[in-house]
Parts: sequence; C-alpha cells; structure tokens
Amino acid sequence: MLGLKSDTDVSWVKIVEDNLQQLLTDHAFAEQKAAAAAVSLIINYSEETEFVQALSDHAIEEMGHFKMVHELMIERGYQLGQDQKSEYAKHLSKFFPKTKDRQQSLINRLLMASMIEARSCERFSVLSKNLKDKELAKFFEGLLASEAGHYSLFLGFARIFMDREIVDKKWDDFLTYEADYMIQQGKSPLVHG
Repeated sequence: MLGLKSDTDVSWVKIVEDNLQQLLTDHAFAEQKAAAAAVSLIINYSEETEFVQALSDHAIEEMGHFKMVHELMIERGYQLGQDQKSEYAKHLSKFFPKTKDRQQSLINRLLMASMIEARSCERFSVLSKNLKDKELAKFFEGLLASEAGHYSLFLGFARIFMDREIVDKKWDDFLTYEADYMIQQGKSPLVHG
C-alpha cells in the first residue's frame, strides 16, 4: 500500500528495545514537527479552503498523538528530553531543488510530508509486530491507520494541485532516493534512524 522501495530490517527492533526512551522522545518530537508543518502549510496556502480544513484536522490529530506519546513516557517514568535534528528529513529535503515557484514548493512539501508519514507507518508496523513489550506493540499498532491516512492525505493533495503524471513520476524518483538512504539506516533508535 505504501509503495516504499525498502523495508526496515527487524534487527532495528532490538536497538529500539534497548533505547525506548530515546525512541519515544524522537517520536514525540516528530509528532510536534508534523503538527507544526501542517500549521505552516495552512499559513502559506490559506486560500485553499479544503486544504486548510484537512490540515487543521491533521494538526490537531498530530498534537493528540504527541500527547499520547508523552503520557506513555510519563507512565514509564521517562522525561521528554531534548529534540534531535532529523538527519532523515534533512536528507529528504536535498532531493528537491530550491525553488521560488509557489506551486512547486507546495508539491515538494507535500511529497516530503507524505514520505515521512509512509516511513513512520512502515516503522510502526515493524514495531507492532516485533516488540517484546506487548503494551508498546499495541500502542504502535494503534497508530498505523492514521499514519497511512496521513501519507494518503499529502500525496492526494499533491495530485490535486499538480498534474498527476508529473507528481507520480517525481514520487517514484523520490521513493528510490529514500530507499537508497534507508539501506544505510536501522542503526539508531529513532523513528527514521
């Protein structure tokens, strides 16, 4: 369904199990960044009423996910800790050439958001199926549908705002770019690490 061109090796789960607080901190901040990105898109494309309505709901849902992760951390005696820069997001952004074209910038942002959501969904699926901690496995399983929905939301809007054939070609190239990067990952307890 997600169309990703690489899969996370199950060995990554052991790294996560040895560093749950770091994973949950990274996850919490990722949810905050997703909400902030949605708000930024609303601000910059406020004339697109349907888009604004969808992203308003999305931002609220992402902050709800942040709250869920944070409450889980508190229950386990963890503190939120400090945010770390996302090397994954930094690498993804290099795929897109700098542009002053407003429409192209929107498409790039939508494709990037879609990719991040797709990989989050894939990673949460791996965790839900392989974590020994069944409570945490169930927690990640509970997020799968919404992450898949977020992936579809962003990709769907990209296809509305620009010719689908152009978007799909760029998306396919982006999937290859992301897969090449992810082959080297799976060594850190980060959602996209």
